[in-house]
Amino acid sequence: MKENIYSVLLVSSSKSFSDAIIHLLKEKYEPIKLVSSISEASRELLENDYDILIISAPLPDDFGINFAIDSAYKHKNGVLFFVKNDIYDEVYDKTFNYGILTLPKPTSSGVIIQSLKIIEASIERENMLQEKPLSIKEKLEEIKLINNAKLLLINNMHISENEAHKYIEKRAMFIRKTKRFVAEEIISKYTRRQKWVSIYLLLEELYQA
Repeated sequence: MKENIYSVLLVSSSKSFSDAIIHLLKEKYEPIKLVSSISEASRELLENDYDILIISAPLPDDFGINFAIDSAYKHKNGVLFFVKNDIYDEVYDKTFNYGILTLPKPTSSGVIIQSLKIIEASIERENMLQEKPLSIKEKLEEIKLINNAKLLLINNMHISENEAHKYIEKRAMFIRKTKRFVAEEIISKYTRRQKWVSIYLLLEELYQA
């Protein structure tokens, strides 16, 4: 059976911790994106989706608990949260109900790997639930959404229909989501951009008047 590859966003301001985690992950996880603050991580999650979020607290701009909870809830990331051993119990009590796996620092590589396997199993379970058969109506709606997304890509990125099709397919594979999800993401992005352009033009027209 083909082994799945999972993308990881690593949030850590400690070089030694980051190096150790990347060394542990590099054989199975791809891509691995490293950022050193909560603000950087927040921006990254707005632009890209990741299967697993690994946080080493505290970070320079925030401890990280609220960010971890928010990410697990909104972005559906599997979250692995590392904290110093002396506050582990306190943090564990705050994060457990959100499905966040909290580990003390330091801990063994074996414990980290087992924790990641738990997260991977959860991801696969969710993916299986999302892959239920579509009705004819749902399939037609999906085709319509994908075609609308292709048209937006063609008009805004100046690419061919075939290139737009490949873009949606590759994006879906990269973020481990359906093509419908990617289409909705594209439509939302360009609709939001068009809204702001319209507002800007209206303000410019009012200013000139």
